[in-house]
Amino acid sequence: EVQLVESGGGSVQAGGSLRLSCTASGFTFDDRDMGWYRHGPGNECELVSARGSDGRTWDADSVKGRFTISQDTHKNIVYLQMNRLRLEDTAVYYCAAPIVWGWVPCRSAHLNWGQGTQVTVSS
Repeated sequence: EVQLVESGGGSVQAGGSLRLSCTASGFTFDDRDMGWYRHGPGNECELVSARGSDGRTWDADSVKGRFTISQDTHKNIVYLQMNRLRLEDTAVYYCAAPIVWGWVPCRSAHLNWGQGTQVTVSS
């Protein structure tokens, strides 16, 4: 059974940092593309960072230069390091696999999703 579990969310002031973790079971990140999504307007989730099974990464323009996606191969964990956080980064963040580019209905049946972790950025 495929399971994804996020952790590391919380509250932080603007300009601060958080690191999210996504732990997988039932598959390895070396075999599957995955992404970090965040809940936007309505029930749509935006892909903000992605990592291919080949190790290549991608970041949305809104987070480029501030967010970094990385993997701990030995622990089968993917991280999202979020620096210089802004008010508009406030959202529930999900890890999911595989990747759907752009926007996707949150918890779409086409992907495996974690339960989500809340990130709140305050002024």
